[in-house]
Amino acid sequence: MTPEVLCLLCLGLCLGYEDEKKNEKLPKPFLHAWPSSVVEAQSNVTLKCQAPFQNVTLVLYKVNDSGYKQEQISTENEAEFLFTDLKLKDAGSYFCAYKTTASHEWSESSEHLQLVITDKHDELEAPSMKTDTRTIFVAIFSCISILLLFLSVFIIYRCSQHGSSPEESTKRISHSKRSEQEAAEADLSRMERVSVSMAGPQGVTYAELNINALSEAASDTTHEPPGSHEYAAVKV
Repeated sequence: MTPEVLCLLCLGLCLGYEDEKKNEKLPKPFLHAWPSSVVEAQSNVTLKCQAPFQNVTLVLYKVNDSGYKQEQISTENEAEFLFTDLKLKDAGSYFCAYKTTASHEWSESSEHLQLVITDKHDELEAPSMKTDTRTIFVAIFSCISILLLFLSVFIIYRCSQHGSSPEESTKRISHSKRSEQEAAEADLSRMERVSVSMAGPQGVTYAELNINALSEAASDTTHEPPGSHEYAAVKV
């Protein structure tokens, strides 16, 4: 085999190896935030993208923002992307990628990092909102409790009224019956005191009066012996 053939063979093997390296996908980089991924507005934060190789070019992207791109060339294996005076619009999801000096293709994207920006004004309002909600809840609960209490008292009062009505009506009926009986007894005693005698021969009717009854009615102090009677003639 001639030297020319050997050179051509070696050259073909090298080119094939380079093509395999170009077609090989680079591993994912790692993206993290320092000091934290949750920061306050108007503060600073650093997003660090780390690659498994040195002498790389790293780029930072933002999800749903095709115009956002930050690129750095590093002799080491990482790049730092600094954010100062953060605003609410800086919040979002970020990811990074890299490429080496030997490759012209970018690596796979890193896992997405969610950057959260908190507003101090919202943090101050949050406790007051919780307090207002708690006050409203307590007020509503108190009103409902008072309403239920009054309703319970009203129901108990109505039940007691219904429960005592039959007893009161029974007492009234018995009292009226007693009054009627007493009136009937009084009338009977009066009728016993006055007795009507038989008619006389000349059309005169004699009424026998009880002297004791007349004495009581006239408040007379004289007392007649029992059994004495007077007669009054009534012309018919």
